[in-house]
Amino acid sequence: MAVTHRARHTITVGAPARTVYGIIADAAAWPRVFPPSVHVEQTPLGGGEETLRVWATANGGVKSWESRRRLDPDGLTIGFRQVRSPAPAASMGGEWRIRPLADARCEVVLLHEFTAVDDDPGHVAWLNKALDENSSAELDRMKATAESADGLGELLHVFEDSVRIEAPAAGVHAFLWRAEHWEERLPHVARVELTEPRPDVQTLEMETLARDGSRHTTTSVRVSPDPARIVYKQLRLPPLLTAHVGAWLLSESGGTTTATARHTVVIDPSAVHLLGPGSTVAGARSYVRDALGTNSLATLRRAKEFTERSPAAG
Repeated sequence: MAVTHRARHTITVGAPARTVYGIIADAAAWPRVFPPSVHVEQTPLGGGEETLRVWATANGGVKSWESRRRLDPDGLTIGFRQVRSPAPAASMGGEWRIRPLADARCEVVLLHEFTAVDDDPGHVAWLNKALDENSSAELDRMKATAESADGLGELLHVFEDSVRIEAPAAGVHAFLWRAEHWEERLPHVARVELTEPRPDVQTLEMETLARDGSRHTTTSVRVSPDPARIVYKQLRLPPLLTAHVGAWLLSESGGTTTATARHTVVIDPSAVHLLGPGSTVAGARSYVRDALGTNSLATLRRAKEFTERSPAAG
């Protein structure tokens, strides 16, 4: 019989237990909260049960799995178990427990139990390392998010731009997914390094040129859950942001595709001063919206030009 291993991570949060529970329960928003989470799809099943489809970083790689969760808002617990665990785990499950404390504080306990493929000690060590690093990162960011929840409305900024393309969605998807060609196709891209560990997952390092001539290097994990979407999370962030997740969304009708670039960012209020004396969060929102929107629209317009000229090309 396989040996079951257990891990326990805790943190005290200066926010009400209900606030923390809401953050943990809203799994679809994890990519902008939890550093390891790249993309999460949340599907309610009824009766407090739901499934999660998760892509997340672990020990420098990207893993994906499906989990089943049971939510208990009255007991302030959320139990979870992976339906089929990615190697080197043979099984993985656990529970979030939130205990209210005095002065609108709470203690959060994150429990895991797992078995490793073939009970291999190397696999056990890999999993313990991944759990220690990811759980600590998740708890730290969850604490920061909960303790600043009152100001999130101003710091969180979601925006999108769309372009109508007279070409099938498949060709537009190919242009956006095959980012290794962007250096030659997009004038604002100076360098690209792309790795593709699986057909639906990429890691993209890219150096882009700003309008003022400065260069910025970003690193993102990209996932294509289906032919109509490419979602991504920026791992290397500029100083102005604490989170940036995005998506390329494609909707086709009658051979015409509406391509949308959507961005979700969280402003770091402690970094707003980098924009100059007297800068405000509102100014930072405008700056980020302009910078990201300009590049996204440039990419979509070049995709339009390319695919309308060669609809089958990517």
